[in-house]
Amino acid sequence: MNRLKLLLPDSLAARLVFLLAIAIIAANIIALAVLAFQQQSFDQQAREEREIERIAALIPAMEAVNAQLRQVIARDASTRFARVRVEDAPLLTETETGTRARYIASQLAETLGRQDVSVAIIDRPLPPGADRNGATHTDQVIAITIPLSARNGQSEWLNVVTNGAPSRAGRVDSRPFLTVLSLSLLSVLGVAIVLARHLTKPLSQLSQAAQAAGRGDRTARVPEKGAREMRQAARAFNAMQAEISQFDAERMRMLAAVGHDLRTPMTSLRIRAEMVDDEELRDGMVKTLDGMTVMADGLISYAREGQDVEKMLSLDLGQLLKQLCEDRGAVCNVKANVQVEGRRVGLGRAIGNLIDNAVRYGEEATVTLLQDGQHAIVTIEDNGPGIPPARQNAMFQPFTRGDDSRSLETGGAGLGLSIARTIIVAHGGQIMLENRAEGGLRAKVVLPVVKET
Repeated sequence: MNRLKLLLPDSLAARLVFLLAIAIIAANIIALAVLAFQQQSFDQQAREEREIERIAALIPAMEAVNAQLRQVIARDASTRFARVRVEDAPLLTETETGTRARYIASQLAETLGRQDVSVAIIDRPLPPGADRNGATHTDQVIAITIPLSARNGQSEWLNVVTNGAPSRAGRVDSRPFLTVLSLSLLSVLGVAIVLARHLTKPLSQLSQAAQAAGRGDRTARVPEKGAREMRQAARAFNAMQAEISQFDAERMRMLAAVGHDLRTPMTSLRIRAEMVDDEELRDGMVKTLDGMTVMADGLISYAREGQDVEKMLSLDLGQLLKQLCEDRGAVCNVKANVQVEGRRVGLGRAIGNLIDNAVRYGEEATVTLLQDGQHAIVTIEDNGPGIPPARQNAMFQPFTRGDDSRSLETGGAGLGLSIARTIIVAHGGQIMLENRAEGGLRAKVVLPVVKET
């Protein structure tokens, strides 16, 4: 089964064409086998017809001469394929029940105008060495007995044992078969290629739209055309995209509204808290309100990023990283002229969040840019405490923080990584975290580069 899978092409169109080609070749081979079998049957029937005609021609001649001339005619009529004898005893007394024997008997009776014809099909052993293939050791011969008129008061019978004329040497001519096979393959595969492209194009469009939807592109739609099933699939996908887009928009509006509405009462509470005379109590209240303000601002930023409508443009990722590192005091080690398609502000915010985290929690950040085939790889490394492996995936969830060292003491509401992942995924990329062997955390961002035309 695994070997069969390896033989099958990977694409649906190629598999359809491949299977059609196999079906056509198999059908033509079967047709060739049937044709060869039918030709053998026709040859056999033709040989039998010739023998019937030959024997039918002997009977009137023998009936018209005496016994001595009958023996001469029988001897002259004998060949290496047929033994003709005029004998005093019949070789057969009746026709056997087989279909072939009855057919020969009926043809002879109809030709001669008499019913006293006996025919049998006899299995005759082959001489040693006669069977080249070793598949059988017997050969079928035809035995025929026809009574002749008595001469000198003695009854006589014509006994004939024959295997007919020799079969034609050779096989079915393969040239017409190969011509028909080639023409049928060319015509059917030509139609199959056009049909396969017509069928698989909507699937390819659906696949591309699904990938875009997986990256967070809620504007991706599939043309509702093609076969009925494809139209139904496209219509269902588009309806799903519309519902998800509406749900995301409502969710982002709610988050933005909550974040915005929280600002006013928190500002009022901060003013009141700063008027408290107890310094220790005042500082605690202000600190708590500052944390709540950070969370509210994070909600607004998160909602704004989810509704970002900035256009995708080709940009130099190396130049963008250099600017981000310069603004944040990070070590920059980038390769120039790595072109990606993206939103400058969005990518700047996503990677900037990662650099900010590295500087804030890991004392310093080192940014590296490499190109690996069709992907740009950005790594941001720090010297901080790292994150337990079991919690690394959870860090991309909104409002999730790391260990105690990553608390509100150093700022942040747990939305930076979530925002970064949303932006990177929307650009068709991936983001992952891992602890460095020498200590610290490494954030890796993989983005598709612009394909050269």
